[in-house]
Amino acid sequence: MSRTQHNINPIVVFYGLLAIFLWNGIDFRVAAVEYYTEKPSFLPSCRIYEPGFTKCMTSSTQKLMDQLNIGIPEILEKFGTFDPGHVRDIIFKQDNSEVATIRANLSQVVLKGFSNTKIRDSRVSKKDFSWQTKIHLSKLRMDAKYKMMGRILLIPLNGSGNIFIEIEDLNMLVLTKTELYEKGGLTFYKIKAVEAKLNMSRVRTHLDNLFNGRSKEVEDSTNQFFNDNWRDFYEALKPLIVDTVQSVLKEVMSLVFDLIPANFFIEDIPSPQQLYSKGEQ
Repeated sequence: MSRTQHNINPIVVFYGLLAIFLWNGIDFRVAAVEYYTEKPSFLPSCRIYEPGFTKCMTSSTQKLMDQLNIGIPEILEKFGTFDPGHVRDIIFKQDNSEVATIRANLSQVVLKGFSNTKIRDSRVSKKDFSWQTKIHLSKLRMDAKYKMMGRILLIPLNGSGNIFIEIEDLNMLVLTKTELYEKGGLTFYKIKAVEAKLNMSRVRTHLDNLFNGRSKEVEDSTNQFFNDNWRDFYEALKPLIVDTVQSVLKEVMSLVFDLIPANFFIEDIPSPQQLYSKGEQ
């Protein structure tokens, strides 16, 4: 008895199986982790009511920064790389200042230098569990495209092009105001505000096309003047620089604290109910 042979097209089989899977509601996408339910191996936990807490938190915060530089997938997905870090466009305006009257737009802003972050001290308040962190960077550089009108140190400016600002030996005191909330039976941090106080040993800068290309010689001498008088130049652009640093820190810390429960930083942190009912009493 003869047998009938059937030629089966593998492409037809593949799409048939795919249709069956989709019909049954199977999703092939890998769901992003909403938050960690187990403590990551890179993060040591500390206990705030035990001796040596500040030393432990300083070490733990350093390990977190090191891991950010290596890469945390959930942070990379939302923020991109930590170093270099890409920052939103900045609109800057400063009027009625003794050192500057400026209107500037910065785009394609990139910050470099956070990979060399050294945590000098990391403290957490026992009252409201906000953070105070001392950070040192050997060098922090900002590159961007700029459009600027106004004056700095009595020099009238009207130009657009490339700008870099490079800060050497930067010490930062970062004050992070937080509140606690609960999710999935775990305590989490919510960032309320970030304030950064900066102190440095040197600022270097260069602005291309300062006078719309009218005089390269004047442009070079103006940049040299800014570098020779860098303290005054920094004071002129201080709000812009500080706001940029604070924005990056707040965005990254918000992503980290959304991902990692506060319990994994501080084992004996109270629940929001415990902390805020105690405050009411």
